[in-house]
Amino acid sequence: MNYQLLPFEYRRIGHRILLVNECGDYTWLLPQHFDDIRHGIFDALPDNLLHELESRHFISKPEHLGTAIELSAAKYRTRKAFLRDFTVLHMMVITLKCNHKCEYCQVSSEEEDAYKYDMSPEVAMKIIDLIFKAPNKHLKIEFQGGEPLLNWETLTTAVLYAKKINEQAKKDLSFVVCTNIFALNDEHLAFFKEHDIYISTSLDGPRDLHDCHRLMRTSTSSYDKFVKSLQHAREILGHDKVAALMTASSDSLDRIEEIIDEYIKLGFTGIFFRCLNPYGDAYKNKLFYTPDRFIEMYKKGLEYIVEINKRGQKFIEFYTELLTRRILTPFSTGFVDLQSPSGAGISGVIYDYNGDVYPADEGRMLARMNNTHFRMGNVFTNTYQEIFESDILKEIVSSSCIECMPGCSECAFRTYCGVDVFRNYLETGNISNARPNSFFCQKQKGIFEHIFSRLEDHDFSDIVHSWIVK
Repeated sequence: MNYQLLPFEYRRIGHRILLVNECGDYTWLLPQHFDDIRHGIFDALPDNLLHELESRHFISKPEHLGTAIELSAAKYRTRKAFLRDFTVLHMMVITLKCNHKCEYCQVSSEEEDAYKYDMSPEVAMKIIDLIFKAPNKHLKIEFQGGEPLLNWETLTTAVLYAKKINEQAKKDLSFVVCTNIFALNDEHLAFFKEHDIYISTSLDGPRDLHDCHRLMRTSTSSYDKFVKSLQHAREILGHDKVAALMTASSDSLDRIEEIIDEYIKLGFTGIFFRCLNPYGDAYKNKLFYTPDRFIEMYKKGLEYIVEINKRGQKFIEFYTELLTRRILTPFSTGFVDLQSPSGAGISGVIYDYNGDVYPADEGRMLARMNNTHFRMGNVFTNTYQEIFESDILKEIVSSSCIECMPGCSECAFRTYCGVDVFRNYLETGNISNARPNSFFCQKQKGIFEHIFSRLEDHDFSDIVHSWIVK
């Protein structure tokens, strides 16, 4: 038989070999079959395997090669569609003040009375003017801090001003407020309800875990107030308008099942296993852990969630849902860390309280650590074109294509993975220094290996498919 091999990468997992091609299709081979195709011995392969390899664009008959390349290219373009959606997410840091002093705070928040760290309404309106220059028809404005509720005047000014501009722009405009909901009151909720604003908050687990590192600037329990505010917000806004994120501290890694139970008890329909990043107070307080410990927590937590789903309760692990969506479909996702080139500045951008612009929150975090390498410009001194055609954004794009990065280009998982440019820079001083022994790389490989191994189980596969089509 006359076949031609098409480009793919491979990885041995257990007793089999995983093949992944440029457009994201994958298949499994036994070692002897892998050796056969590697040496061009196709006659020894079973007919069903030949059909699978050809239909998934790993091999092609010479007369079908053009069609195979065109089909692969169409899937590849679909995976890179996020490059056309420039830029959807715009994050505004309207204050660094906070009523918490979390030990792992990545931005090193300030005291509640630290007046000089508030974004003024004038700065906010200037930022909104810039946001509406973005070509995308979808715009999401996310208010961050510190604690954004502590700068209520600027928050309301920004929302009202954005909606006024949108009367002419007619964009698909949405708002999110990232808040610990400790200061949440009826005035806030009435405004959120009137303007269809979503809340993103934080829950680390049961009371003792939540209060362990999420410290109040007073002695009051953060957890008790959180639960009370959560219930009240849902009564006013609706259950689906309040989402929560956990931060996996070293104390929570061995208690993931308790954390999942807490999320279910409080009525959440899923959880995102988010690891700690070494910025700000998290860096100063040395709250790190090894990638192996995080992967162990991830596997244990995911299997616990699978058992919950088997019992008939739909509960999602959102990071797994993101990854399996990339594995099982050709569609791109908006998650910056899973894009190539990096989605920093392309899919999302962040505006600091003083009008400085960074491609992602991590760039702003580094600036708080006195490293302004990732500063793209300022809304008062630079135009939209100058900011989004800045040298640093060009450097990020040119240096974060995983397809040509040493250590990544030959990885079987690169089609589904991305580049953590900020952690690469923090650890090596170079954006493109992706290393096989880095935290990000080890974490991603461990998670991908587990997901691919588990996708062979029909129950697991059915469950994650139900998450994707939710």
